[in-house]
Amino acid sequence: TSSHTRVGILNNPSSKIKEDNTAIARGILAAFLTQNNSNLKSFLSKLSKEETAKSLAAGTKIVKFLIPGMDGDTFEKKYNTLGLDLFKTHQMFCQEVLKLLPGQMAVISNGR
Repeated sequence: TSSHTRVGILNNPSSKIKEDNTAIARGILAAFLTQNNSNLKSFLSKLSKEETAKSLAAGTKIVKFLIPGMDGDTFEKKYNTLGLDLFKTHQMFCQEVLKLLPGQMAVISNGR
């Protein structure tokens, strides 16, 4: 609710990282990197729905879930070029630096 708040996402998966099980994580990261805040919030709300996850797992392309106003071309290019090494780096940071177990969630705050 504050314009002075920033949000980031680190992925800490509990399973082996593969293209077919990172669709939502890649979508979230691609959106963070390519969209403005209002479009980002709406898109993330759409991605967080269970029916969206089921549809993606069934093979639906993520571009079907883009919302009006999003820069679809930029999003799709970033989504398709995100390498899995980035998610492996996230996983390593979560487990080795933050001491989280695989799949464990946490909220980290660095504020005033």
